[in-house]
Amino acid sequence: MTAWSVERVSGSPADIHSLGLPDPARRLVRRCDATSPAVVLGSTQAEPPPGGSDRRLPVVRRRSGGGAVLVEPGGVLWVDVCVPRGDPLWDDDVGRAFQWLGDAWVTALDDGGRAVAHRGALVTTRWSRDVCFAGLGPGEVTVDGRKAVGISQRRTRDGALFQCAALLAWDPAPLVARLGLPPTALDDLATAAAAVDVPADVLFDRFVGQLPM
Repeated sequence: MTAWSVERVSGSPADIHSLGLPDPARRLVRRCDATSPAVVLGSTQAEPPPGGSDRRLPVVRRRSGGGAVLVEPGGVLWVDVCVPRGDPLWDDDVGRAFQWLGDAWVTALDDGGRAVAHRGALVTTRWSRDVCFAGLGPGEVTVDGRKAVGISQRRTRDGALFQCAALLAWDPAPLVARLGLPPTALDDLATAAAAVDVPADVLFDRFVGQLPM
């Protein structure tokens, strides 16, 4: 069995995203407490147009893929999970690599079968290139058909960093405003995702307890 190291960090979203994989790479669970809000863009996502409203909300970029996530205190349970290359949990198949992680989130939610980890190809929608919770990728979790846990991945020669966001609250309006999306996006995004009904501390402890050894 291989034990997990668990740590808790706090800071701005930009500072936390700069941490990356531990050196040397090892199994690590990092709970990340954002002390200020920011819109976090995926690694290849276009910058918001200059005309976007709510420009006071900072925009930062992560090194993993996918659409934007609004990170703010109390808004998401943000958990980074690191796995070194060659670990029994490592998978050369990028899509399949998410599955064990999604299953851990499903069990942690403990919701009588309402939560499901997505298997199969990426599910895209009109807004999924812009907003993480508008699409559905391998391993990501829905509750009653609405996305509740988003997961992105960064892979290096040393290992994989999975960045997980479990929604504690869902209001797409700040994202729509900061990204410069049309107001019609609000109606679609409002029903695309849903907050979990488990307190953050409880959910984190459950999640750590479900990680494979």
